[in-house]
Amino acid sequence: MRALLLTLLCSMLVISCSSNEGSKAGQNSTSKSRYQMDNDRYPDDAPDVSLVKSAQPKYEPYSRQGNRDYTVLGKNYKVLDTGKGFKEQGNASWYGSKFHGHLTSNGETYDMYAMSAAHKNLPLPSYVKVTNLDNNKQIIVRVNDRGPFHHGRVIDLSYAGAYHLGMLTKGTARVQLETIYVPSAEQRVISDLKDNDNHYIQVVASKDKLRVNMLARQLENKYSVSSRVSSSNGIHRLQLGPIKQIHLTNKLLDRLQAKGYPQSFIVP
Repeated sequence: MRALLLTLLCSMLVISCSSNEGSKAGQNSTSKSRYQMDNDRYPDDAPDVSLVKSAQPKYEPYSRQGNRDYTVLGKNYKVLDTGKGFKEQGNASWYGSKFHGHLTSNGETYDMYAMSAAHKNLPLPSYVKVTNLDNNKQIIVRVNDRGPFHHGRVIDLSYAGAYHLGMLTKGTARVQLETIYVPSAEQRVISDLKDNDNHYIQVVASKDKLRVNMLARQLENKYSVSSRVSSSNGIHRLQLGPIKQIHLTNKLLDRLQAKGYPQSFIVP
């Protein structure tokens, strides 16, 4: 009987060791691949991303990395020369833990808690205003990656971006994309010489019409500029203007963004 017990104990030890070795082999195999996860998922312990603000558009030269035409899954993709005037509608999705901490197509590190995104064709980096067509929520994201490559999807948002658009649970949303193009200082000077257009800066968008009208009067007095309120689908958009010269428009935009309105942008 004692001999039988010793035999069973040894057998259990062999099985246990074999199991542990198999687990280590799996971990070593996974660590050799680019991603540590096979499938994407929610973060385990996410910070409070409700405090994360939209990206603040500014001039950035297009990077050397990530702006060449490319091929994925046998399909060729062409990168646009400029994001100026770009608009698009389709489905948005989001990507999370599997890609967090890994390099983006732009050569930066993907941070799912920042306001960033991936797009198939826009030059990197680009700034994009994203509107959820189901709830009218809006954000501004900085595009620094490529994707999504699923049919019908036009943008992959970060975890933070998806949170602010109210699409985390569902996973996708119908959206409208509109680039916010910021020219270089040299381009601004050239534009000023040719500029005869009226420009407007959108400051806020809200369902509270009374709040928007009160803010309009305050900003008119503070910045000595006219305003208008554009309303559609229950959303009231406060826009300052018209402003004749683009360099004056950009100057006012910088002041607004520095004084508590970081989501302000020049209306295309």
